[in-house]
Amino acid sequence: MIYISRKEHFNAAHKLYNPNWSEDKNKEVFGPCANANWHGHNFDLITTVKGEIDPDTGFVVDLKKLSTLIRTQIVDKVDHKNLNMDVDFMKDKMASTEILAMEFWKILAPKITEISKYGELHSLKLYETPRNYVEYFGN
Repeated sequence: MIYISRKEHFNAAHKLYNPNWSEDKNKEVFGPCANANWHGHNFDLITTVKGEIDPDTGFVVDLKKLSTLIRTQIVDKVDHKNLNMDVDFMKDKMASTEILAMEFWKILAPKITEISKYGELHSLKLYETPRNYVEYFGN
């Protein structure tokens, strides 16, 4: 088994806010992330594919195809967008990094098996800041 990763970048705004809570409760739990005027991040998404090497190409997955897939299915939909308001797959969901990573998985996992005979999605690592990130393994 071999693992190969591709890193992509996007910028997006969001707000963490539970509409079932009071303003005070939201501020208590989410702090400045509940700012009524939103806030933004410079996200890095690292997509890791695992599998066996294709004997014809020497690849687990063609990184050019993987990059195109990530850009068209994820980055083009979230870059310079408001995650709470502009992104269809985040509609009515908390725009936390954890939920965002899970939604990315739902989109990418089936499509990676379409572009790779021998690979499958292993993990997504989504950096919200250089010190805060989520790693998701699809379970």
